[in-house]
Amino acid sequence: MLINVDYALFHWINELANSLAFLNGTMRFLAQYAPYLFGVALLIYWFTFKMPHRMMVLEAVITVCIGFVISWGLGHLFYRDRPFVGHSVIQLIHHDPNASFPSNHALGAFSLAAILWLHHQKFRVLWVILAVLIAVSRVWTGVHYPSDILAGALIGAGCAIGVHQFIRSRKLPGIFMQAAIIFYEKWEQKLGLKPGEQARTKMTEHTSSVQMKSRR
Repeated sequence: MLINVDYALFHWINELANSLAFLNGTMRFLAQYAPYLFGVALLIYWFTFKMPHRMMVLEAVITVCIGFVISWGLGHLFYRDRPFVGHSVIQLIHHDPNASFPSNHALGAFSLAAILWLHHQKFRVLWVILAVLIAVSRVWTGVHYPSDILAGALIGAGCAIGVHQFIRSRKLPGIFMQAAIIFYEKWEQKLGLKPGEQARTKMTEHTSSVQMKSRR
């Protein structure tokens, strides 16, 4: 029953590539290249040289890594072919016939959008909208079922919330993360990639402020 609903929804969205063909170029971009916009955003935040931004970026990397490990496990336990393997579909982009469930693109997009939302970053609503558009585009272009997208989105958002709460509710993760960033910044400064005045030596001060925010 659910499989039939899943395929019916897939077929309806995928057929939009015929009825709304003028959007196909946009959907190709969203499906293939739009996820890199999240990476560009994280790089921009990282090179603001601000500790809160770098903590957020490190949190995002940890979240995505955990999400992809979960996705890899589920992909092997519940292997599912891509829609174009067993059905006649409108396939707008090339893709290897590997595991379809869950969608790594949806997982990555929603995990990063959730991190940006949880850190109250500017334009966070736009990042969530972009994640939704990426998710829809993967079905539109014929490489994922809707249930693949839903699973990826839930895993991504769930990992983001879980990692964020874990870091905010405990002191040690924040200390270790900040220590790693400070160690990196020392080498960054030696290589001339970071202004000298940006050097940080007070770990406890920032950690305590993080803990105070988590208790509000």
